[in-house]
Amino acid sequence: MAKHRDSFNKREKEKQRQKEKQGKKEKMEERKANQVKGKSLDDMMAYIDENGNITSTPPDPQKKKVFNAADIEIGVPKFQESEMSVNEGKIEYFNESKGFGFIMQNNGAKIFFHISQANYPVQEGDLVNFTVERGPKGLNAAGVTKKL
Repeated sequence: MAKHRDSFNKREKEKQRQKEKQGKKEKMEERKANQVKGKSLDDMMAYIDENGNITSTPPDPQKKKVFNAADIEIGVPKFQESEMSVNEGKIEYFNESKGFGFIMQNNGAKIFFHISQANYPVQEGDLVNFTVERGPKGLNAAGVTKKL
């Protein structure tokens, strides 16, 4: 029987693998040779300044800010009594087919409302009383009633 011969492609692929292996070995030896050992802790430290940027200099103790942990809100904001006060406004826009609209408050802010929050048949230009609730996408008007 004849001896099996490697094809040209197999020999070229093996040469390529050996070349890559040699290149990796050379890079590893170069990294080991250039490695700086014995750096001091101060040289390896990184600090964050008051703007959130990483620096190599420690922060100034005179600029230190003290925070009270109880003032930090995590999750749902605390209930505010002022949001539940009755507001007045005028229905500036209402889309009857889709069932939503916007109320222009007396202070100039626009508040979204849905027809399900209205207690009467809504029309553009109506003067209304309502309360403000925080919805998933912002402030919403709730309990919309026609102003008497």
